[in-house]
Amino acid sequence: MFKELLETILERIEGSLGALIMGTDGIAVEKVLAEDGKDANLDIAAAEFTSLVRGAQRTGTDLGLGNLRELVVSLDDSTVVMRLLSRDYFIVLALNPEGNLGRARFELRKAELQLAREFTV
Repeated sequence: MFKELLETILERIEGSLGALIMGTDGIAVEKVLAEDGKDANLDIAAAEFTSLVRGAQRTGTDLGLGNLRELVVSLDDSTVVMRLLSRDYFIVLALNPEGNLGRARFELRKAELQLAREFTV
């Protein structure tokens, strides 16, 4: 189920490099890489971005701003969008610089709704 969903996301978003479902422990639950993303070390990058997700979660809670929903990191060679599925899991999508960020955010929100039951604690 997870793999098919990630493949669908990659097909629908122009400029996608790869998509992963990650635990906040830094371990990938599932990953799918596009041909252009196979050399990008996305699983390692997603594991490293886990610390950003945890830090942003803590900050939102500590300041009374609420729960983290989404995090976007723009780099020279890619944009990484992370959407929380639960407190312990999130979905990661990497795009090339010309990728469609708006469509990526929309598709990840849809994926969050589809996966809600799977990640409810």
